[in-house]
Amino acid sequence: MSDASSIHPVDERLPTGRLATLGIQHVLVMYGGAVAVPLIVGRALQLSPQDVAFLISADLFVCGIVTIIQSLGFGRHVGIRLPVMMGVTFASVGPMVSMANAVPGTEGARMIFGAIIGAGFIALLLAPVMGRLLRFFPPIVTGTIILVIGVSLMRVGINWIFGNPFGPTAPKLVDPAHSEWLAQMKTLAETGGPAVPDGLALAPSVPNPIYAEPGHIALSALVLVSILLIARFGRGLISNIAVLCGVIIGCLAASILGMMHFDRVSDAGWFAVVTPLHFGMPIFDPVLIATMTLVMIVVMIESTGMFLALGEITGRQVSQQQLTAGLRVDGIGTMIGGLFNTFPYTSFSQNVGLVGVTGVKSRHVCVAGGIIMIVLGLIPKMGALVEAVPTFVLGGAGLVMFGMVAATGVRILSTVDFKSSRNNLFIVAVSVGFGLIPLLAPNYLMWMPHAIHPIIESGIVLASIAAVVLNAFFNGVRFEQASAIDAARLADSH
Repeated sequence: MSDASSIHPVDERLPTGRLATLGIQHVLVMYGGAVAVPLIVGRALQLSPQDVAFLISADLFVCGIVTIIQSLGFGRHVGIRLPVMMGVTFASVGPMVSMANAVPGTEGARMIFGAIIGAGFIALLLAPVMGRLLRFFPPIVTGTIILVIGVSLMRVGINWIFGNPFGPTAPKLVDPAHSEWLAQMKTLAETGGPAVPDGLALAPSVPNPIYAEPGHIALSALVLVSILLIARFGRGLISNIAVLCGVIIGCLAASILGMMHFDRVSDAGWFAVVTPLHFGMPIFDPVLIATMTLVMIVVMIESTGMFLALGEITGRQVSQQQLTAGLRVDGIGTMIGGLFNTFPYTSFSQNVGLVGVTGVKSRHVCVAGGIIMIVLGLIPKMGALVEAVPTFVLGGAGLVMFGMVAATGVRILSTVDFKSSRNNLFIVAVSVGFGLIPLLAPNYLMWMPHAIHPIIESGIVLASIAAVVLNAFFNGVRFEQASAIDAARLADSH
């Protein structure tokens, strides 16, 4: 019989009851972030509520599968074998929303999933050579990219509160009287009257009563204040799941006020298998794959720092072979995600922080968390319930979640030496400026070749390219493992 003292804490098998309890903790900590991405992308694609709910279920299901692969490991070459929870990365949201806006509906979904599968395959091939690419992504680059990711996502959170700038919640609507007049003119043209010019469209001019509705703003404020109070006065796990608690409070208030409806939740079943290729065969566009590959490189750089930091927290040194095995799962998980109608995966930094807080280092806790996620993904009512949450309730939480991503970028940049190297200021300033171009001037690319639009219409991609190039120009290329670990320790919000 083996001596229990010889078992490393990472490999310790805890009693089933404790495993389940700690696994639920990890799921609760990551749940808000895990379901946010399918909500954002599904609604950007203008999918039906049922399809958005399916995306959420698929995301939870694949989260569980990839978490088990990463934490448990398969063979010597797949899985980091550390307590890691895998979830969809916010870094991929900007490019995917740009793709969704360009081609909405199921066709856009097929293009996104094709790009994800292709990028995942390339990431799998790149895993063994990532060590050579790390030198291009020091903290000044990763911090700038994460800052731009957060700033770009803030638009989503703000639109959740007030209403999307297009569609039924747009700030202004077309005057019904103007629409009636145009219809009359078209009828008159058909009977020999003056022709109506092709492409004539009416400009919206009437304020929309449901845009920035005071009741919606009040509920968003309630969610925001609840999160802040829980974060300030909560203890332990409650403090760690402040965002989730705030959303629950907002849902309860919305239900009492009749603003949240559960018809689709009651119609959804209690069990359904998550099927691959739900929207049809993926469309593999080389430019879209190149765009998502750049995102995957950034994701793998973050994962590298995360694994090194987790190795220090757990007291298990991460070898180059283990690092490569962990990065392979980023690629494999992303390919699985694309096949099962979901998105790119990476290690969730919030859960890395939870390992440090609880002191429980067993990877089997995250395996238990993965099993729980799979079960949740097989319950359609869970996806329908998340889809039923009003956007204005999510808005208050979005300000916190996406703002924390931006703040994480600032924290990482705080480790950069700006005093003795003023050129670092130029790197951040210009890269952030590039990242804001699509946000502030979305039509700037109207005269540029359409083939490169997927690359240049994402501020995150533009900022990434600018930061890498400017850092290489001013600072050259070198890699310091200590800096990567420090950056990873600070990256606890995305």
